[in-house]
Amino acid sequence: MTSIDIRAHQRQTQSQTLSPRLQHAVRLLQMSSLDFAALVRDTLSQNPFLEAEDGDDGEALPGEAPVEPSMLGDLDDAGPAPVDDAGDREGDRDLWQADVGAGLRRADDGEMSAMAMMAVETSLNTHLHGQINVLPLSERDLMLARVIVESLDDDGYLRTPLEELTAVAGLDPEASLQEMQIALKRVQALEPAGVGARNVGECLLLQMPSIACADMRALATTIVQHHLPALAARDVNGLARQLDQSPARVEEVCDRIRRLDPRPGWRLGAEQVNYVVPDVIVKKVRGQWTVQLNPAVVPKVRLNQVYAQLFQRHRTAQNSEMGAHLQEARWTLRNVEQRFCTILDVAESIVRRQKNFFEYGAMAMKPLGLKEIADEVGVHESTVSRVTNNKYIATPVGVFELKYFFSRAMVSANGSECSGTAIRGLIKDIIEAEDPDHPLSDAEITRQLAQQGLMMARRTVTKYRQMLKIDAVERRRRHGAEA
Repeated sequence: MTSIDIRAHQRQTQSQTLSPRLQHAVRLLQMSSLDFAALVRDTLSQNPFLEAEDGDDGEALPGEAPVEPSMLGDLDDAGPAPVDDAGDREGDRDLWQADVGAGLRRADDGEMSAMAMMAVETSLNTHLHGQINVLPLSERDLMLARVIVESLDDDGYLRTPLEELTAVAGLDPEASLQEMQIALKRVQALEPAGVGARNVGECLLLQMPSIACADMRALATTIVQHHLPALAARDVNGLARQLDQSPARVEEVCDRIRRLDPRPGWRLGAEQVNYVVPDVIVKKVRGQWTVQLNPAVVPKVRLNQVYAQLFQRHRTAQNSEMGAHLQEARWTLRNVEQRFCTILDVAESIVRRQKNFFEYGAMAMKPLGLKEIADEVGVHESTVSRVTNNKYIATPVGVFELKYFFSRAMVSANGSECSGTAIRGLIKDIIEAEDPDHPLSDAEITRQLAQQGLMMARRTVTKYRQMLKIDAVERRRRHGAEA
């Protein structure tokens, strides 16, 4: 019989665990400044201890002073205060009156906000209904056309089969398939052209009348009807053979087809475009490159000292929820300060190391890793990665993402190091200096780089050229011949 020896072993290990609040702070650090500002505004609307700074000049009233870091610690461990003190009641009255007066002063400025003056965008459905309503249609035909319009997706396409829409109309007698097809034709005749299509081919065909030249329109119609895969694959030579046309003529027609809109619904009711707002601004002052935060992206929020002081005077065990709001307010303010201090520190470190870029351009970019910045700033590499994610810097030569300044080192033949950004700049200069009638292939560019001591594979040159959004040699040669 085999005996089993059961022993208890104790092992001591170290592991790092992030608290929920710290995990949340890490996620906030990775946010873009626009998303972060939206989150702060949402917190501001829910937390009574936070208020927005108006930025008005003039004498500050009680409760209007911006929060200072030293104020944040004063209220952390304060215990309940007596409630029945006459001096406290008198002080409460003064605080309330001061805060109400400040609120009235802010509300009576009589100015209309910029948001109130913005035009309201018209949705695709509203635009189409407006056109249908002026057509001389019977009530039944009008209802069927409206059913078609309400079934369109954001691209302007009808993805639902017509057979399924007959029951949606709810007409008596039920609409026939022929009636639905007629209603679809009416919708497809509306603006924007191409709306109501059931696939990409039909969408392009609906826009063919916009091609003025009859011969080009006929050839374009043939390509869309019978050779759409070849068009998508940009197989110009294959199309030329099948259509018995010259490659130059086919390329001209294909370019005209590509100018048609495959998503006509996007012209109306499109999502709001989010513009890039720089987080930091770089300027040259007295021969030195200086970095400053963009004031537009820093949330102007502060602790409402009136509410905080009133709460501290009357704090009891029963109002723990208000205590949680006060703690959240303090944490929000600390996070705002720490976030933008870290962004500024990282940006300053990048500018110091890449000052040649600001002086001479992309070809002077030095190799730079996250660890170098992390060691200088005194944070972890992952923190630098989060700080540079979706953060932008405005420079005299353009707006760049902070990640743009990081690239691994590539060693040249003479042993010197250069960055991938510098090599991309060199490739761009080589292509810009080429003969338009005899453009350089990627292999030829690779050989020119090798002559300058930069040894790399042709596929790397191709990748860098594509990152620069420069056409391949065949398209550059055709465009040069057309010019």
